[in-house]
Amino acid sequence: MLKSMTGYGKGEAGTTEGAFVVEIRSVNHRYGEVSVRMPRSLYQHENDVKRLVSSSLKRGKIDVSIQCNEVATEQVVPQIDMVLARAYFEAYGRLSKEFNLPQDVAPAFLMAQKGVLKEVTVTREETEQLPLLCEAVTAAVAALDAMRSREGEALEQDLAARRVQIAQWTDEIGGRIPVVIEEYRLKLKGRLELLLEGTEMDQSRLAQEVALLADRGDITEELVRLASHFNQFDDALRSNEPVGRKLDFLMQEMNREVNTIGSKSNDAAITTLVIQIKAEMEKMREQVQNVE
Repeated sequence: MLKSMTGYGKGEAGTTEGAFVVEIRSVNHRYGEVSVRMPRSLYQHENDVKRLVSSSLKRGKIDVSIQCNEVATEQVVPQIDMVLARAYFEAYGRLSKEFNLPQDVAPAFLMAQKGVLKEVTVTREETEQLPLLCEAVTAAVAALDAMRSREGEALEQDLAARRVQIAQWTDEIGGRIPVVIEEYRLKLKGRLELLLEGTEMDQSRLAQEVALLADRGDITEELVRLASHFNQFDDALRSNEPVGRKLDFLMQEMNREVNTIGSKSNDAAITTLVIQIKAEMEKMREQVQNVE
């Protein structure tokens, strides 16, 4: 199945601490080119994003935009100063002995003492962001790929229909070859009869002239190569691999054969068919430029 190189996809992934929103746009390009726009705090993940995108999207100019609804990089957590708590505990123990007080000390009592319980800001590891970011990028790539597949299906149908039409016109050209030779033989014979004015005509000489014309205007090889290109074109349309470059090359080769046919032919009907084929192939070439 063909895939287009144009499309758009959006993906999101998040937790209660924040979220990533990723948008991907792609347009035609001869090669695969990925550019990423992201917050400065995520620059260390740029290559990871590019590798993830390139693994699925082989051709096209691909722009990735990443927004971060700030995933918290800092957390406030409670922390007990055990050294200070032990000092309070020992101080209470001495006080209990001195004044004959109960020995038991409740944890709540120790935690309530100044400085024992503190709030500490802990920085989250930056690598914790990567799985969440990759999840959003993967979702965006999947959405983009789905759009490219839908457009590729439409391209495939259009190209297949045009290829069938061109093949029909090519068959008509092939059918004209014996007709053209016979028409030339009759024209040449008529001219010679006028020139000779009743003198006996050299039939072998006439046959030689007709044979020379047939050889100069022989387009059999071009028609055979065109048929081969058509078969390769059909195979490429059915391929699951990116075939945009192959289709582009085949279009160039097909166009070359058609040009040769046009230059060899002196037949008005064939010339008309060649013009129609070239016009249709130009439309196909424009479509092929958008195939991955």
